Amino acid sequence: MKLLYRNILALTSGLMLSTAWYEWGTGLLLLFGLIPLLILEDDLTRSGRSKRAWQVYLYAVLSLLVWNLVDTWWIINASLAGLLAAILVSTLFMAIPFGLYSLSKRLFGRITGYMSLILFWLAFEFAYNHGEISWPWLSLGNGFLFSIRLVQWYEITGIFGGTLWVLLVNILLYELLRKFRRDRSVKKHIRLLAAVLVLIFVPLIASLVRYYTYEEKEDPREVVVVQPNIDPYEKFNDMPGAEQTRIQIGLAAEKITANTDYVVCPETSITNDIRIGHFDRVWDLDTIGRFVNNHPKVKYVVGIMCWKDYAPGVTTKTSKQLGDSKRHYDTFNSAIQIDSTGDIPIYHKSKLVTGVEKMPYTWLFRPLQKIMLHLGGIFRSHGTMEERLVFQAPDDDIRIAPVICYESVFGEFVGDFIKKDANYIFVITNDGWWGKTPGYRQHNALSSLRAIETRRSIARSANTGISCFINQRGDVMQELAWWKRGSLRQSINANDRLTFYVKYGDYIGRFGFYGGILLLLMLGLRIFFPSRFRK
Repeated sequence: MKLLYRNILALTSGLMLSTAWYEWGTGLLLLFGLIPLLILEDDLTRSGRSKRAWQVYLYAVLSLLVWNLVDTWWIINASLAGLLAAILVSTLFMAIPFGLYSLSKRLFGRITGYMSLILFWLAFEFAYNHGEISWPWLSLGNGFLFSIRLVQWYEITGIFGGTLWVLLVNILLYELLRKFRRDRSVKKHIRLLAAVLVLIFVPLIASLVRYYTYEEKEDPREVVVVQPNIDPYEKFNDMPGAEQTRIQIGLAAEKITANTDYVVCPETSITNDIRIGHFDRVWDLDTIGRFVNNHPKVKYVVGIMCWKDYAPGVTTKTSKQLGDSKRHYDTFNSAIQIDSTGDIPIYHKSKLVTGVEKMPYTWLFRPLQKIMLHLGGIFRSHGTMEERLVFQAPDDDIRIAPVICYESVFGEFVGDFIKKDANYIFVITNDGWWGKTPGYRQHNALSSLRAIETRRSIARSANTGISCFINQRGDVMQELAWWKRGSLRQSINANDRLTFYVKYGDYIGRFGFYGGILLLLMLGLRIFFPSRFRK
């Protein structure tokens, strides 16, 4: 019975955590989702068995495996290998903080144990956001993607504030439950109960007040977003690039007016062989240029695939050999702006999808090179940019952040655009790889969190959907449904003020990361030099 009881606790926790990533769910369940795991850990600790931390880790693996599978199973539609890698790596890494929590609690006591769970979890999420291997989709703070009215304070804390809130509430609720089971006198636990209620309701009330009182500064620009709805598995090989460009220009022409400032097209809209420095020889760009000349107020932002070659002997960390020659080249997933000036600024996507657009730690995974190529991935990476680039409007002082696909998942990364005076965020993406699954809806909803963190209006152009406009509170104002060809027009407000979060980024995550390292050192000293420590 004990085994069944513990497995039920682990499964319950995984299922409770997973509901937040579905539109029918709520991020509020995250505030209770870790309690079954905390009960499980305490049960194992009191059992007096050896290797308790390893047992806790394995049960946490079971729980977090359920969470990962329920929320990200859709990756299989793009790649079975990608699904297995994402699930395996995420689950094994996510369970480490819980195993270390159990060990810390046993060696240093309950209070230090709780502190260690917070620090180790924040450290894990921060490392997973900023490391070469990054998949922060299931960061606890992202779990409010469909509950944006509850986390308007992300403009101060970012998603790490949400993670900290979830951990603190779970720990205090569990401690209240543990004490109440021992002594059912409410009076004896009134202070802890009051602390729990304050911790839950003060952020909720503050967020709701901020949501209903937030007013955007009136500074509108008219934007058209295009959704060409071209099957991503056909667009790179089966449909001529010229036809794709004609489709997109035609959709833009349906909505454009004399007041339109921007047209936004998806990631990799232009798939022709574009060599950087030779844009004047590309039919697609020339055609878009003629369209812009007929509408000189318009700035046309579009995603392209391109490449750059180097002089003989010149290489980069990501460059590949050009045939049998001594020259090397880099490939890029990029965004450009075509306007009346004739100059074409270009931004290269710099947060790349692990295993698909880049191979992390190539020195470590070199033996897997042939396997990765066979599975459809790549071993070398696309080229990137060291700093974020914003596109300047030639006719006024407006700047836009050209955020490409996966980049929209990373709060501090998007904030770096805003620090360069971006007034809008344009998200261009191609989510059709996953099919009609929760994946594209989750990706779209994550943009609402970026809108709150930065207080920037967002225009989102997705090849197969969802294309939409999002206001500075994170509300979707209008959208085009999945797998529908069309375009939308909306006037959205610019903003030039920097939020606290944009100024200081993932400061909560950094605190957890360095605090976690310090606590890990203390654990090591306690384990290897036990005589110098007392519990």
